[in-house]
Amino acid sequence: MIIGFILANIGDSVSLQCFFPPEGWVHWYKQTVGQKPRLISNFYYSDSVGVFDSEFQNNPRFTLDTTKEHCHLNISDLQVTDSATYFCISSRPRTVTFLESMTVHVKTSDFNIQTSVHQSESESVHPGDSVTLNCTVHTGTCDGEHSVYWFKKSEDPQPGIIYTHGGTNDQCERKNDSQTHICVYNLPILDVDYPHAGSYYCAVASCGHVLFGNGTTLNFKSETDFKVVDPLMSHVLLCLLCIYFCPWCSPGASQSQKVTDTV
Repeated sequence: MIIGFILANIGDSVSLQCFFPPEGWVHWYKQTVGQKPRLISNFYYSDSVGVFDSEFQNNPRFTLDTTKEHCHLNISDLQVTDSATYFCISSRPRTVTFLESMTVHVKTSDFNIQTSVHQSESESVHPGDSVTLNCTVHTGTCDGEHSVYWFKKSEDPQPGIIYTHGGTNDQCERKNDSQTHICVYNLPILDVDYPHAGSYYCAVASCGHVLFGNGTTLNFKSETDFKVVDPLMSHVLLCLLCIYFCPWCSPGASQSQKVTDTV
């Protein structure tokens, strides 16, 4: 599955592309943070047009560009409510495949909320270690509850939300000298292994907006192999070194010394 992110302004237009194998159905879904996915449209590969579902049926801002190889979702005159993750899914008998995942975030012109999200740039670990990723949220003067979601981006074809702190401010404290709330959220990862490698992003839904951190990359430290020499082999090596560097230690040298003394 291909994952993408689009940052757009109110009134912009976007085209979410989706290519599929020439068989079965293609579905577009919309999922806003904290909500269940909602079906947007259905398209059968041999048909000429797709069919929109429920609230999207009579919405001229949503259109489909379809052929026997692709089904692109076009959204015009973007609104804040269009901020969501859009999934393109292919379905056949007993098979469902996620083809595309595109997150669209629509910025507002009056975005004066002082909320900010901070993450450490990277963490280095060895296989088998445990690590805790941190996400620090400064909520500014926004007193409403917020939700924090963790996403992972890697070569793994199964992305998406991996953990959520939904609707809780239990880890928050207010600065004494201001109205700012500081909240720290942790994502513990135990017994890490190479499949855990990738970038982890925390997203904060606060005061009607969604903010993303810059992401923390989980790297694995390079291993240096220190081989321990077998005790028996170490003794043999020591003897060889003595014979090589100490001529009087070798049997031949001893015989030669005796002949010289006799003479």
